Amino acid sequence: MTDTNSTSGAVTVVLVHGAFADASGWGGVIEQLQAADVPVRAVANPLRGVAADSAYVAGVLRQVPGPVLAVGHSYGGAVITNAATTADNVVGLVYVAGFAPDEDETLQDIEGTSRDSVLGSALVQTEYPSGSGEETLVELSIDVAQFHAVFAGDLPDGPAAVMGVSQRPIAAIAFGEKSGVPAWRSLPSWAVVATGDKAAGADVVLSMAKRAGAQITEVEGSHVIMISKPDAVADVVLEAVRTVSS
Repeated sequence: MTDTNSTSGAVTVVLVHGAFADASGWGGVIEQLQAADVPVRAVANPLRGVAADSAYVAGVLRQVPGPVLAVGHSYGGAVITNAATTADNVVGLVYVAGFAPDEDETLQDIEGTSRDSVLGSALVQTEYPSGSGEETLVELSIDVAQFHAVFAGDLPDGPAAVMGVSQRPIAAIAFGEKSGVPAWRSLPSWAVVATGDKAAGADVVLSMAKRAGAQITEVEGSHVIMISKPDAVADVVLEAVRTVSS
């Protein structure tokens, strides 16, 4: 987890990455927030399932001194939607190409309605040990040959190739778990919608953001908009920080 010094009076931004990624994807945004003297942390999301990941992230959020602005990318949006309901110090949410599910929704059902997402056809299944005897569970990753086009279409070939071979798989169970009561019902929300998002799907991301009553900023770019357009994402996060601080 990347950390800067924080004080109990300032709002700390906690960044939560999504599937097939890690916290390093927030690097450009972190630099912008640090330059603005905003306390920031980037969480290592376990990617083992909505319930487990939300419990883990909620534990992180509760241990941050003072108020927190929770920021979630992609699947990380679903995680903060659930985690923030049990962390009383969260004062706002920012979705970056992020899922903002409602109660009892699953990510696979949401993805199934998208006309923009091509993620499903690019997923590869592998197995990992559960830790209980010889039992194995299924996890998902993106076919390396398709990673650039599906996930990071507006990045140069080199960085996209590195991301493709270093991606972190997500447990398949995460896509079928029902979401809980959403924190966006009681917290102010902001959303950055990447108009060229072929992974989550720009259409469903925009629809969820509208339903959540989020203040929406549409930015031209791929699913990894926080990498390709870090300034635009940081601007929205800073606006949210100013609002929840006032």
